[in-house]
Amino acid sequence: MTDLAPRELRVLAAVDAEGGFSAAAARLGTTQSAVSHAVRGIEGKLGAVLFERGRFGARPTPAGERAAAHARRVLRLLELMPGEVRGAAGGARGGRPEGTLRVAAFRSAALHLLPRALERLAAAHPGTEVKVTVVRELGAGTAGEVAAGRADLGIATLTGTPRAPLVGGVLLEEPYALVHPAGHPYPRGLPLVDWAENCGSYTRDWWTAQDWLPAATVRAEDDGAVLSMVGSGLGMAVMPALSLTAAPPSVEITDLGPERPYRRVGYVTTPELAATTAVRALIRALRAGEMSGKPAAG
Repeated sequence: MTDLAPRELRVLAAVDAEGGFSAAAARLGTTQSAVSHAVRGIEGKLGAVLFERGRFGARPTPAGERAAAHARRVLRLLELMPGEVRGAAGGARGGRPEGTLRVAAFRSAALHLLPRALERLAAAHPGTEVKVTVVRELGAGTAGEVAAGRADLGIATLTGTPRAPLVGGVLLEEPYALVHPAGHPYPRGLPLVDWAENCGSYTRDWWTAQDWLPAATVRAEDDGAVLSMVGSGLGMAVMPALSLTAAPPSVEITDLGPERPYRRVGYVTTPELAATTAVRALIRALRAGEMSGKPAAG
């Protein structure tokens, strides 16, 4: 097998991102035939069909998805290499982050956890640009964005040790609490309001053991919509602490007791990116603001 050149990696990433050879060619400033020829050459080198061709464009096969993810991760390291080398040559402690740091985070982490860390990062490394993408924690979630090479670091909900090719660590364990309209005399008798990202594997056993919890009668788009609906008197909800940060006065938060479930929130990245200056700096900033995981007041 012959190694792939960076230009071939860029072709892979472009076809995957654009969903077709013509659009990839426009993105790369070349011709459709050149992209098609390059893909055939890459497939020959790798020994696998990477894209299904048709009137729909070019859809990646499972092998193509894996190849494109590898391509994006390698290209990212090549992009970061000059700054990392200059930082090491300058002799500064850990160097200075350069370029844009790409972060994927689920909604409540992006709203209530990440901003404080980014403030600390900006104070320690002024000039570092950060691009934050909010990703729903469904399916591959934020970890999937990192594994696919579309983010350098993800703020994710963790159910165990991150799976290869990822590494990571726990930042906090946040308790769940009952949230209901303020002053309601019997909140557990209200209808349940929920959203798709709630009740992961970390709470499922607890959830099914609660006889008082009915099936959800209202499904909202996200935790912010749930809070708004509960505040309007439409029902109760069981929500993690980050989602209840700055909860409005129209809702009341009640402790679920010593058997309350917890959600682990952490960061994920790749082993290679974990060694880069910018990612290390953001991890330090995140760890400096770890929450204690104390029960919500009620």
